[in-house]
Formats: sequence, structure tokens, C-alpha cells
Amino acid sequence: MQLTSSFAVTRLTRSLMLVEVGLPLVLLVLGIYHGFLQTLYRAGLLQSASFAGLNYYQGLTLHGVINAVVLTTFFGVAFGNAIVQYYLRQPLIPWVHALSTGLMVGGTLTAAVPMLLGKADVLYTFYPPLKAHPAFYIGAAILVVGSWVAFFGWLPLVRRWHRVHSDASLPLAVMGILVSFLIWFLCTIPLAIEVLFMLIPWSLGWVSSINIPLARTLFWFFGHPLVYFWLLPTYVVYYVMLPKAAGGKLYSPYAARLVFILFLVLSIPVGLHHQYTEPGFERFWKGVHALLTFAVAIPSFITAFTVAASLEYAGIQRGGQGLFGWMARLPWFDANRPIVAYSLAGLLIFLFGGLSGIVNASYNLNQTIHNTGFISGHFHMTVGGPVFLVILGMSLELFSQLTGKPIRGRGWNIAVPYLWMLGLFIFSPAMMVGGLLGQPRRTNMGLSYLDPSSPHFRLDWVVTSYLAAIGGVILVIAFLIYLGVWVATIAGPAEQPAGYLAFPTAEGLHPDVSTTSILNRLGPWLGLALLLVLVSYWAPLRQALRTLQYAPPYEPDNPAPIVRLEK
Repeated sequence: MQLTSSFAVTRLTRSLMLVEVGLPLVLLVLGIYHGFLQTLYRAGLLQSASFAGLNYYQGLTLHGVINAVVLTTFFGVAFGNAIVQYYLRQPLIPWVHALSTGLMVGGTLTAAVPMLLGKADVLYTFYPPLKAHPAFYIGAAILVVGSWVAFFGWLPLVRRWHRVHSDASLPLAVMGILVSFLIWFLCTIPLAIEVLFMLIPWSLGWVSSINIPLARTLFWFFGHPLVYFWLLPTYVVYYVMLPKAAGGKLYSPYAARLVFILFLVLSIPVGLHHQYTEPGFERFWKGVHALLTFAVAIPSFITAFTVAASLEYAGIQRGGQGLFGWMARLPWFDANRPIVAYSLAGLLIFLFGGLSGIVNASYNLNQTIHNTGFISGHFHMTVGGPVFLVILGMSLELFSQLTGKPIRGRGWNIAVPYLWMLGLFIFSPAMMVGGLLGQPRRTNMGLSYLDPSSPHFRLDWVVTSYLAAIGGVILVIAFLIYLGVWVATIAGPAEQPAGYLAFPTAEGLHPDVSTTSILNRLGPWLGLALLLVLVSYWAPLRQALRTLQYAPPYEPDNPAPIVRLEK
């Protein structure tokens, strides 16, 4: 299904979507700022772990929560609202949209207060024994519920579309968004259980202790599928918009639908690979999750082939010849098609980020890099690459369409993704190499390994820390340019009607699935996903319940010995 005409959103929807795009961008300034200061501190270029009145772990928490949770959730909802309206040609339900946005904003601000006051230095993973103020957990829960409201508000529109278009397949972009939020809804249920029945009562003092293995298992039940909630909106752009914007067609709509289905089935029962080093879980179940983690790489390999084939077709259509000549013909630097630059830079970064993820999934290799800088390097390469760049590019595009203001500084805008890519290709490998050399992550230990007079001095860690700082400087420069483009765009006049959505939509080079195909139905695959979750998690959850390890709260900036009592 190809659409070329625009779709007008209501004034209320326009205003709410601008909030969904604008608020996380404002908070992102704070998140990037603290990430940069941590990089300078770890390189010894700052002498204090306290920044502008905030301590090291407070800044680290703000960096992680804003960048990895708030930004991605707000963008997922805003992008989903745009996709559902444009491809289903229906307006959002006003009261549902208002409730969703209100809950998300209210939850974010509620959680922000204890973080800014130093009452929630728990990092973005926030599992015990780290303990936050109750408002942090309550705010996070409200944010998640707001995103649920948005998702359930789309379902009546989908049913209405099916009644009118019974002879057509669900638009690919809508299918991708629905799968993304199905994964999000399923994986946030155990998180809700942890927050509502364990963390909030614990933080309020209603209970004096908490089952740490159970809480941690419930978190990672959510924590790794979260990655695919971040990633699938990016895949929607890669499959639906990028081929058309690059001047070609989608090589295989069939393969794209298969990829979304595989992510739905395989992305949730993989969380135990984050707990390889934890006792209390049988090796067999760790092995099951390891196997499923490798399996979830299959849809990414299919995507790599399909997107590459689509881009090759586009390059050939633009006059490319020979085995690799099509690459040079792609519109890498076309200022009128910025989504191509943001997407292509993200694809190049993701190639290396995905390969480094295979190291994390391997049980034996994971023992080497666990809790080292390698994890941070891989994480930034994966999420800070394709996910972050598509969020930046599409947020600016959504703002332009909702306000009618064309993007200003188009040449500078095109420079952002490639400058960001350069910075990340220095920053992340430096952290990964440092991790292979044993350099720890998330540490505020005075960094004595940078002091030549210290017995802990490590010259090889000095080199990797300085390289990471150089990469961090380039990343910040890229982000400042991006902010400059935003300021110029906001200050510029509107040159077209506001509130009209229009996205490039690729035709299929090969046929799409038939309306009767099993790949066109989410219900059976959702059932299979739930069955696989049940099989893979029932034993680990029982083992976590039996372990019953309790601990008092732990404050990272005022560490005290943790006393564990096992029953």
C-alpha cells in the first residue's frame, strides 16, 4: 500500500504531538551534558565526580534515564501516533491521546524531582539493592501506563481499518509499530510487578527487605526486550521510508513482515543472559536464554540483507554500475532528504554494534567483559547509533510537518549524522578495548589508575580513556550543531500549512504477503510468544523465589558493606 498524499491532524493532536517531540528534546540536553561530563571525568580531565551540584551517580542516572527511557518512550509514542494516523487515514481518539500524553508528562516530571534532588541515584536499571525515593518509581510507572494508553488507543483504529479494508494487508509501517508496542506491553508487565509490589513498598518502608534475585530477574525480563522497543521504530524507517527516499523500492515486503514476527516471538525470553554471573539459576536455563539470544539475531541478519538489497536497487536506479558502484550513487549528502543521511549513518554504526552484541550473548565471552567498559561501548554503539540517529532525524521531521516550518540549516543538518558516526566510531571502540583490558564501568573510585604515582596506574587504560574523551567531544559537537538546526527551524517562519503528515513510502520490488497469509496475522504469533516466555521463564522465576537473598539499601556514593541473609 503506497500513500503519497498528506494527512491533516487535528489541532489538539498537533499540540500534543509537539509536546511528545519537544519535551524529551529539552531533557536530552541535560542527558547529553552529564554523559559528556562523565567521559571527561573518567579521562581525568575533570578532577571532581560532582558536576554543577550533582554527584557522579546522580549525573549517571540522569544520563541513562533521559536518554534510554524517557527519550525513547516519548519518541515511540509520537512516531506511533504519526504512523497510525497517516497509514490508517484516521484521527486519534482525542481523550485517549490527551490522557496518554498527560500521564507521560506527569510521570516524567514526578520521577525527575527525586533524581534532581539526589534521592534516586539508582542508574537507569534501578534494581535493588540500589534504592530510590518512592516518587521515582511512581513516576516511572505513570510514564509506562501513559504509553500503554497510547497503544490501546490505536487498536480501535486498526479494527475499523480492517472492517473497511478486509481485502488488504495491514500497512507494513503500522504492523511494525504494533509489534513494537506489543513487545513493550508484554515486557513491562513484569517491570510493573517489580515496581508496584516490591520496589514501592520497599522504598516507602512498608517492608524492610527485598528479594534481590527476583527483582533483578523481573527487571531483565523487561530490560533486554526494551532494546527491541527502541529498535523497531527504526526498522519501520529502514523498511518503509528509506528505500523510497533513496530512490528505490523495498526488496521484499514479505521479509520485512517476517522480521517483525520473529522479533515478536524471540525478543522477550532472552533476559537471563544479563544474569550469567548470578548464582541461584541453573546453567541449563542460562543456556536456553543464550540460545534464544543468538536466535534473535536472525531477524537482524534478514534486515541487513533486505535493506542492503533495497539500497542496491536504489543505487542502480540512480545510475550505479558494477559490484559496488551503487553505493556511490546513493544520496548520502542530499540536504533535501535528511532521513537518508541519518538512516545510512545509523546502519553503518549498527553493523558493528550488532556484531559486538554477539560477544555479550556468549556465556564464556561474557565472563571476560561482564561489568567492564566493553558493555558501555557496545550499548552506545547499538542504541546511540541507529536508534538515536533515527530519533533525531525523525523528531526534526515531525516538528517541521506539525508546525509547517521547513528545516533550516539543511547542510549543517546533513553533517550531524556523519559527525556523530565519527565520534561514536572513536568513543565506543575505545570503551570496548578498555573493557577487554579490564577497565571497569559505572565506577566512581577516584580513577587512581590515571595517576602515575598510584600503584593502580594503568597506562593502557589512560590511552583508552583519552580516546573515549576525544570521541565524546566530537559527539557533543554533533549534538550542538543539531540543536542549532532546531533553533534556526523554530525561529524561522512557517512556509506551508501546519499539521500535515506525509512520509515517503516504498513500493515492494517483490510481492507482499496475501491477506490470508499467517504473516498477516499477529494473534497466532502473539500466542507463540507467550508460550515461549512461559517455557523459558517459569523455572528461573521459581529459582529466584527459592533463593530469597535479602539486602539493605545500597548508596553508591556512600557505600557500605552489603549483608546478605539467605534462607
